[in-house]
Amino acid sequence: MTIQPPALHLTTVETRQAVRIEITGDLDYDTADLLLEEATARLSARPGLEDLHLHCAGIGMVDSMGLSILLMIRRRADAARVRLHLDDRPAQLDQLLGITGTLEYLTAQPATGAAATHRDAAASPTPATATERRARAGSPTGPDATT
Repeated sequence: MTIQPPALHLTTVETRQAVRIEITGDLDYDTADLLLEEATARLSARPGLEDLHLHCAGIGMVDSMGLSILLMIRRRADAARVRLHLDDRPAQLDQLLGITGTLEYLTAQPATGAAATHRDAAASPTPATATERRARAGSPTGPDATT
């Protein structure tokens, strides 16, 4: 007897500035790649996209692969400057995200309305003035810097 993994069913609805992917079923090792493929395809096909909504009410079990895929979708949405929304999260998903410390990261919205990646912030630091550079150069660093 062959046991089939629970099916993951995705329904995608597009509007002018948003995409909504309704997720029904388990988000696990056997199925999570389907969500990643769908989200990535929508992000790639819509350069003017502003919001990607993952409707989570129908999600069953989420394992480590499912969590990994959600994190990967967040990174891809950030890179595309698209706001990610995890709508109608069931209690067990919130519990998993809370335990793993990923709830805030996956649900926080950028303050400016445009997503920014960590690389963007690191790539464009505020230039230091010559006085600031000289002051830092003369300051001790490391564990013994308290004197």
